[in-house]
Amino acid sequence: MKLFSGRKVAAIAVAGATVIALSGCSGSLGGDSSGGSGDVIKIGYVTPETGALSAFSESDDFVLEQMTAYFDENGITLADGSKHDVEIIKKDTQSDSKRAADVASELILKDEVNMILVSSTPETNNPVSDQCEANQVVCVSTVAPWQTWYFGRALDKTPSKYTFHFFWGLDNVLPIYADIWEKAAPGETNLGALFPNDGDGEAWAGAVPPFAESEGYTVNNPGAFPNGTTDFSAQIASLKSNNDSALVSIMVPPDFITFWKQAVQQGYNPKVATVAKAIEFPSVLEALGNLGNNLCTEIWWSPQYPFSSSLTGDSSADFAAAYEEYSGKQWTMPLGFAEALFEVANAAFSASKSTSSEDLAAAMSTLNVDTIVGNLDWANGPVPGVAVSPVTGGQWRLVGDAKYEIEIVSNVGFEEIPTTSEVEAIDWPKQ
Repeated sequence: MKLFSGRKVAAIAVAGATVIALSGCSGSLGGDSSGGSGDVIKIGYVTPETGALSAFSESDDFVLEQMTAYFDENGITLADGSKHDVEIIKKDTQSDSKRAADVASELILKDEVNMILVSSTPETNNPVSDQCEANQVVCVSTVAPWQTWYFGRALDKTPSKYTFHFFWGLDNVLPIYADIWEKAAPGETNLGALFPNDGDGEAWAGAVPPFAESEGYTVNNPGAFPNGTTDFSAQIASLKSNNDSALVSIMVPPDFITFWKQAVQQGYNPKVATVAKAIEFPSVLEALGNLGNNLCTEIWWSPQYPFSSSLTGDSSADFAAAYEEYSGKQWTMPLGFAEALFEVANAAFSASKSTSSEDLAAAMSTLNVDTIVGNLDWANGPVPGVAVSPVTGGQWRLVGDAKYEIEIVSNVGFEEIPTTSEVEAIDWPKQ
């Protein structure tokens, strides 16, 4: 079923949020096209639409339009056979953790949602999840390594009942990064590490050194820095003096753009750079001009992934192509995960006896669903409340003067996803 036919959403701006009003919703616009027989199911969608993390939400409007069309036509049928219309309510965190908690509270207490879906970094996911757990509302989060959600919320000490997460973990991505380091800089063992003092940075700073040292690398970490840093001269000097031919980092996109331009200007020329979070988006590479060729990052999802939507049947390739036609922009990794959040929500409600938090949480705890980002299995996750999604290693290639395309260059641990190219070292101009 193709949903990218240009159907438009009725969007009403209210109190810093956007209500996506489905034409089939009871009490909303239009008639009862989905034939809902029960109360309207309200789903909150929390995302960093603006601010430093806004690159994560570039594709949200497209996905929300597709999901609006799907639920307008189909509604949601619970395990007891009752059919319900759906209302999606979007809230912008403005890339601020406090506001993330505030909008989650508003969705729970004012909008009285049945479930919250949230995406993109611990600074977004964790405060929203905490509000949901405290108020006994089911929450599903994604787009952050699962360790930053689980251990960042100390769930090893107090397990959650109502909050769930899916994404790959550091234990999945670090072997992929090591494969890339070895292939781009064989035999070289000096690894520079740049991590900010935020949730992601703390997790990576704790996980990278023991893993890299077990692989024979010597790790040079010049120290944590705050998000929004504008002068990386001290860090660059340390990386240069230590002759760090490989670099591993996680940054917000604006900070990496600043760092990389300064690094090039100041003569730091590593053979390989694996950068999480910051360069997962074509728009960031385009902001680097010709300085982004052969930079590496993880790939959470791409048109080459051999998975399809459990809702619409669209393949990854078809879904990416539809987004590009709709937006005039290049596909982006969060596209697949925004879609997958709604696949998970639909599967959870469909397996639940009612819309109560108790029944939904019970359904989520054993949910196993095939999605556009791969199979998600909460019954057999690494820890309670977590399902692992596939991840591969990618390398950006400059095509023409300004456009970048990402190739899959490592599939360690997820060999069902084929590679599309070989790893290449960064080709620095001769001095």
